[in-house]
Amino acid sequence: MKIYGLIVSTALLIAALMMHGQEAAPPSVDLFPEQEEDEASPTPPPNGPELPELKQLDDRFKPKSLGKDADTLRVHVLWRELKNRTVNDAEVQAAKKYAQAARTDLEKRNRLRNYYDIYYQRMSALATTPELKLALQALKTAQQSMLDQPRVRPSPTAEPSGTPSPTPTSTPVKKKNKEKHKKMHK
Repeated sequence: MKIYGLIVSTALLIAALMMHGQEAAPPSVDLFPEQEEDEASPTPPPNGPELPELKQLDDRFKPKSLGKDADTLRVHVLWRELKNRTVNDAEVQAAKKYAQAARTDLEKRNRLRNYYDIYYQRMSALATTPELKLALQALKTAQQSMLDQPRVRPSPTAEPSGTPSPTPTSTPVKKKNKEKHKKMHK
């Protein structure tokens, strides 16, 4: 019973101390003494910490470069993901089938140009980073440049430097001597 009395008295003592600790400070207590000295030149209270500019925040949250090889690999992985998403698109598949059904080489090259336009346009619409869009443009240019055949059928747009392309020369056809031919048959 002594233990219970001790526990109850300790609990009452703790409760009394807690109640006394919750009393408010008297109104004459000055919490900010330096404000009284500066009352001659009032300054507006600060709104919070100084925040950096929006451009600085954007720069801080941009992913850091891990090196040229790592950046190239990252763009390649993003490109493969886009390729997998767009290859099953109905319009892209229809353009590819249409290009493969061409009868002549020239017709196939023209249809493939249209296919690459559609294909890379879809991928560019889904691209999220400017680096990826630049890489897609480079890949499209490379694919379409393989379709050009300036030596087979030169066109005025094939020579950007303005110099004329050499004209093909044919070998002269040798004429057979009729007299020799007649003598052989007799």
